[in-house]
Amino acid sequence: MEAAGTLERGLTVLRALVAGQAGRARATDLVRATGLARSTVDRVLATLVRLGYVRAEGRDMLPAPPLMELGEAYLACDGLRDSLAPPAERLAEELDESVSLAVQDGEGVRFIGQFTRRRTMSVAFRVGDLLPATRCAAGLALLDPSAPWAEDDQLIEPGLIAVAVPVRDPEGRAVCAVSVVSHTSRHTAAGLRDSVLPRLRKTVAAMEAALAEPPSPPRPRPAAPDVSRATKQELGAEFLQSLARGLAVLVSLGSARGGLSLADAAKATGLPRATARRSLQVLERMGYAASRGSRFALLPKVMELGYASLSERTFGEVVQPHLADLVARVHQSASVAVLSGDDVLYVARVPTVSIMTVDITVGTRFPAYATSMGRVLLADQPEERLAGITPERLTRHTITSPAGLRAAVRQAAEDGYALVDQELEEGVRSIAVPVRGRDGRVVAAVNVATHASRASRDDLLRDVLPALTETAARMTADLRHIPAGP
Repeated sequence: MEAAGTLERGLTVLRALVAGQAGRARATDLVRATGLARSTVDRVLATLVRLGYVRAEGRDMLPAPPLMELGEAYLACDGLRDSLAPPAERLAEELDESVSLAVQDGEGVRFIGQFTRRRTMSVAFRVGDLLPATRCAAGLALLDPSAPWAEDDQLIEPGLIAVAVPVRDPEGRAVCAVSVVSHTSRHTAAGLRDSVLPRLRKTVAAMEAALAEPPSPPRPRPAAPDVSRATKQELGAEFLQSLARGLAVLVSLGSARGGLSLADAAKATGLPRATARRSLQVLERMGYAASRGSRFALLPKVMELGYASLSERTFGEVVQPHLADLVARVHQSASVAVLSGDDVLYVARVPTVSIMTVDITVGTRFPAYATSMGRVLLADQPEERLAGITPERLTRHTITSPAGLRAAVRQAAEDGYALVDQELEEGVRSIAVPVRGRDGRVVAAVNVATHASRASRDDLLRDVLPALTETAARMTADLRHIPAGP
């Protein structure tokens, strides 16, 4: 019972944290919001920080991108997003209007997919957001699934209009609603309905056909170790093992469409059946899971645990805290850049405080061939990509021959880093490593740049490269949870 109480208290603190203003809160704020003892809140936060779900910035606590794996577990367990997103995205492109997917969540509807058209007046709903069911087209379609369609004529906000059609599973249950959303500056409600309803119905028919296809057979699940045991031995009383185990059970339910049985959940987490059962009972009681026959499945309410706010974080917002940590460790300026044509484009930067510093700002462009970040970014491109680049002499150290550039890029690919010594500008020495996205491809590079008089090549390799590699790994881990790229 104490273990169950620990999970319930932990979820209560987490829910209060993600509901805080500006997406951050202090322990004292969470004590007031939850009514729990300060010592309890401190231990919950320490555990969430260790799990990577929360990040500490001074006394402030912020939800971290890995927390999105809770919402992703629901989306995978439910299976609707993966089946319905492709036709919904095609519909948005064909109509040139925003399209939403939503499911019922208590007295509201929660969005599980958004395919927006970027305009001055665009839809700002996020995946994970909850709206009252009676004030939006998707909710009205799910409240009365016998109706062929539903419309929202500025119910939720002046100027916003929408038409929605329910999507039924093979048993005839309305499991989702697909909405086309627009603005009165483009259509009247009746005009939108007449314009999009035929194509919307056709898309819903394709969605229902997709849901009727038999799901892929589940992959065999090898028994997993209980990873919380070693952490508990390391940290002692500050680490709430029951909370870590309960969250592991929640995530495990997303490993198969439709959820897992008790036995499979215990196997997937390496926990005793009794421990897994207690966690599942708490998740059921708090509305995050439900038993369906012999299986336990996650419910849309899981999305309230920070998914919406985290999903809208920009690439720069994700990498910036890690850059700040890197600068604090190496006491040199650090930056993140992406490849833009034949240039590197700086998208995040943290300078160090020094009388003499490398003066670069976000938005700065440099030729990729003469920079360390450019070399690691080009290393992930096809070799013929270099054929269109003509290196020019920027300093007496710049590699200017195509063959020399190809060799330098190949070396960066082999080494996993690039060190450029005064090729861009006399006196500037830098080292960079790649940052990877969700699909494992290089999406950016992170570097440390300094004046040649402050750090030799050996200094950068010995003192900076290990910290730089660790920082890139943490950025990569966070970016795996963020849908949008740089």
